[in-house]
Amino acid sequence: MLRIIDARTGEPAPAAPARRAPTRVEAHVPERDATALRVLLVADLLARALELDGTPVWAVLTGAAARDRLREDAAALGIRPFEDGAAAGHGPGTGQGVRVVSEAAAEGAGESADAPTVAVAPAHPAGVDLADPDAVRLALLVRHHHARVELDAAALDEARDTLARLRRAVAAWARHPSRPVPGEVRDRLRAAWEDDLDAPGVLRVLRQVETDPDLPDGARFEVCAYADRFLGLHLTRDVGAE
Repeated sequence: MLRIIDARTGEPAPAAPARRAPTRVEAHVPERDATALRVLLVADLLARALELDGTPVWAVLTGAAARDRLREDAAALGIRPFEDGAAAGHGPGTGQGVRVVSEAAAEGAGESADAPTVAVAPAHPAGVDLADPDAVRLALLVRHHHARVELDAAALDEARDTLARLRRAVAAWARHPSRPVPGEVRDRLRAAWEDDLDAPGVLRVLRQVETDPDLPDGARFEVCAYADRFLGLHLTRDVGAE
């Protein structure tokens, strides 16, 4: 079961009801900056993890200034569209709500918040160059969302290099006969993203898959394609490009 650390209590809490009613994922961002984009990215990861577990998701955006431009930035990063929360109300048949907010907003709300709350640490600098959005997305994913992240030139260069390496490898593995994702690897991936959306843990599993001598290349490809349903890094983009 997917669990998040509830900022109201500091304790793990389920991110979905026991029955498969929709979960309302609310991303609350007061302004357009790098931290706001990180909040939206974590909300996107939460929605992806819930859907991978078979839970329907209703994603809404609240509190945002410059909302249209923020939506454009989010779309560039591969973040799902969010409905306007103010206009959408509470929605029919919603089983549970989870709020995703910045650390500062979580501290301001404290235990008065009315739903389990995911707190996201800041990203710096406030302005971010989205010329290479997949590199920005990866640079945000390599650090757990409870840890501050610096989107400096070194971090973005490293993300670009990592993406290029992974995409080359995935394209090469795709030329081999497909093999199923090994159950043990699937379990490790799910254990990572179901443990408070541990994207760095998912990336560690992929690094191990790259070098595991016992895995056939066709299985490596399927593992990366499966993990990318959570990561959203377009790892299969270069398949068939040559």
